[in-house]
Amino acid sequence: MTTLRNLPSIEQLLQTETTAQFIARFGRPLTLDALRQTLDDIRARFKLNPEAGVPSTEAILTQAESTLTAWTTSTLHPVINATGVILHTNLGRAPMSDATIHAMDLVSRSYSNLEFDLETGKRGSRLIHAESILQKLTGAEAALVVNNCASAVLLTLSALANKKRVVIARSQLVEIGGGFRVPDVMKQSGAKLVEVGTTNKVRTADYAAEFEEPTALVMRAHRSNFKIVGFTEEPNFKDIVDAAHKAGVPVVDDLGSGALYDTAKYGFSHEPTVQESMQAGADVILFSGDKLLGGPQAGIIIGRKALLDKIKKHPLARAVRADKACLAGLSATLTHYLKDEAEREIPILKMMSLTLKQVQGRAEAWRAALGQGVVIEGRSTVGGGSLPEESIPTYLLELQVKSADKFLRALRRNSPPIIARTENDKVLLDPRTVLPEQEGALLVGLKNCLKP
Repeated sequence: MTTLRNLPSIEQLLQTETTAQFIARFGRPLTLDALRQTLDDIRARFKLNPEAGVPSTEAILTQAESTLTAWTTSTLHPVINATGVILHTNLGRAPMSDATIHAMDLVSRSYSNLEFDLETGKRGSRLIHAESILQKLTGAEAALVVNNCASAVLLTLSALANKKRVVIARSQLVEIGGGFRVPDVMKQSGAKLVEVGTTNKVRTADYAAEFEEPTALVMRAHRSNFKIVGFTEEPNFKDIVDAAHKAGVPVVDDLGSGALYDTAKYGFSHEPTVQESMQAGADVILFSGDKLLGGPQAGIIIGRKALLDKIKKHPLARAVRADKACLAGLSATLTHYLKDEAEREIPILKMMSLTLKQVQGRAEAWRAALGQGVVIEGRSTVGGGSLPEESIPTYLLELQVKSADKFLRALRRNSPPIIARTENDKVLLDPRTVLPEQEGALLVGLKNCLKP
């Protein structure tokens, strides 16, 4: 009868050629940890079921290798987005342009002048990187880049309105993904929230009435992930700005998604742009780098120099600062806009600007390559908390399979994983969000999963 005495020791396992290969691949300390854990697991299983016996040395080493692979394999890796959701938050939002990736790669591979002044040879500031491009692009007096837009909101309120009143419409007390709520952020920053109007009706007079008391800021939070429809009223943003400035109160505009192009040209409804906020007279404007802008994750703050100087000097600014890769990548993305090449170079803008004929052609090519499926009309969406309920026409490849759920699971287990969607028990794949360089891998994965 096999007993635990038949279990090889760590020393015995270390003498094998297979273990020597593990040490070469994974290092000795990690290999030892994996062997110990494997033996502990076997002992625990044996106590529960002694009749199962002790596995062979080969089986033990196979289990140890699986453990080592699991420990050393990244949990974050590329996927193919065939859902038709252009800014898919769960899939990392905006894929970046080649120039953006190259810029991030260059500063990551070597040392850089992140905080070094090449002219004087003395310590410099990371705050200057991307600032001049943002000034040129938007006309703002000053700019600051932080790690995301939520940080930009918290930092701005902390620097400009701690223990002071901030006026905001009730209709803008929004919650975005991850439970991030504007009232909670205001509380965390130390600002005193002053609500005006009602959920569905807000007037300029509501704002003006609050300016009779000392007020630090007026804030607008763009409702980027929902709409209020029906019996509603809301003043033009320019009217709010004029009323605030008449009372000597600065205005902060949290745009969220950060559109620099008019989304209406792609068939979506109009999304407020950074340029429009500047023209309306906003004193500080906050927006994201990784949504409609199409760059790396970042929070961008632009506006009047006197206010930006206060924000830059706040202690929290260091805690939420952007790193060198972000600053390099964002600069490259913004340069696309400066050179009027954004629609040609930035992936999400290319996706939105694809013609129906182009999308249909790709879907038909997929169907021909697979030898099955039907090309049907469908809709693509922006996603990423931008343009709620907005969609544009597209063409989809529809696949009839025995079990849509099982097929989606098989696609997710593919390498690289393929993310699709289902409707009426049929699998749908949208060419609009599949990067051209991923089409080959997509078709190989689909063929493998479609095999009987």
